[in-house]
Amino acid sequence: MILPNQLTVLRIILTPVFIYFFLADGRNFKEISLIIFIIAALTDWYDGWLARKFNYITNWGKFWDPMADKILTAGAIFSFVYLGVLSLWLSLIILLRDFFVTGFRGIAEYRGISFTTSKYAKWKTFIQMVYLYYLLIMYVAEKHGDWALRYKDYFYWALHPMIIGGLLWLIAFITVHSGILYVLDNKQYLKTIFKS
Repeated sequence: MILPNQLTVLRIILTPVFIYFFLADGRNFKEISLIIFIIAALTDWYDGWLARKFNYITNWGKFWDPMADKILTAGAIFSFVYLGVLSLWLSLIILLRDFFVTGFRGIAEYRGISFTTSKYAKWKTFIQMVYLYYLLIMYVAEKHGDWALRYKDYFYWALHPMIIGGLLWLIAFITVHSGILYVLDNKQYLKTIFKS
């Protein structure tokens, strides 16, 4: 297994490790979980760079690299659902759309059908990740003890349910809308894959 694929596997393995530290109550566990998440995210950038630079491109990697990203993202989102920060049904809508499109693209790529990701879809992913990093950083900082108490009013608004929920609604709308456009643009390929 080439290095980019090893990094993809590492990202999947780090997901439950991140979840454990994020949800556990040990000293500095929240900070450790944030570091683990950032390391996992960096492996995504690095394995993509390696694959493009040295042409380490495999059918396995085409499917599992984006799927590993979704697994990591899902781990973080469901952790926030468990903590009562995010809505379960909105989170499910976002993740089901992403897993469907990612799975479809992976199967298509495996069969030699290549798709170009639209700018809209790229912006959707960027907005999702900014939102997730914002949540992680604010939540971890808010749990940091004495330092956080000095800025409790700031964290009150930064993590206010109306703000977090409103942004989640916006992301859910963009995610579903981009998914519908993706299906409409590629319906002929979807029919081919489902028939086979």
